[in-house]
Amino acid sequence: MIIEELTMPALVNGLSKTRTIIIPFGSVEEHGQHLPLGTDTIHVYELSKKASEHHPLFVAPPVWYGLCRSTNQHAGTITISANTLRMLTIELAGSFYNKGFRNFILLSGHAGGTHMATLIDAGEEILARFKESQVAVLSILDLIAKIPDNIVETEGDSHAGEVETSLMLHLRPMHVDGTSPEEYPSFPMHILVRDKKKFWPGGVWGDPSKASREKGKTLLEKEIEVLLELVNRIES
Repeated sequence: MIIEELTMPALVNGLSKTRTIIIPFGSVEEHGQHLPLGTDTIHVYELSKKASEHHPLFVAPPVWYGLCRSTNQHAGTITISANTLRMLTIELAGSFYNKGFRNFILLSGHAGGTHMATLIDAGEEILARFKESQVAVLSILDLIAKIPDNIVETEGDSHAGEVETSLMLHLRPMHVDGTSPEEYPSFPMHILVRDKKKFWPGGVWGDPSKASREKGKTLLEKEIEVLLELVNRIES
């Protein structure tokens, strides 16, 4: 059930079937030279909607902006602060809770470490504030990690590489503009840097050349399976 498409009676009726809602988090962020800035949000929202076709659950409108630390100097990356992300997440969950929702899956298409830590912190606060709530926090990379190794060829692929390019070739082929060179960031261990583009110039983490539309279809199907397993666990 897609929240933005429901009437008031449809929402009330839906709550008699499930109290579970996925809140998709994405970003407006560079994705190499070839993928659209909305890749993270497009992916996570389409995945969530597809999952709702297989199991009764609600899907909230996506949160388009995230905390983008490593890519914040690249063209096209629009970032928000940790405090903004944290408070927005808590307030959204609180409003949904007041309408009868109880199981919250905070699913992020953007998997930056600081971004995910902020969502986990917000999830802990949701648990503390709303006594009947249950919360799961995960990123797309957590789903991909549970997919058999023989599908993804690139070790450590995570951003605008094989996986995301394959998924976008499947979901939005008209928005994929060629490809980008294989690349992996080279940030110094433990040392924070001002000039982040110096250590990650192309904004790719992986090998886009290994992507295919067929692989994207398979990856999305596998992601749905893993996500639904989580839904079943949080509801049981």
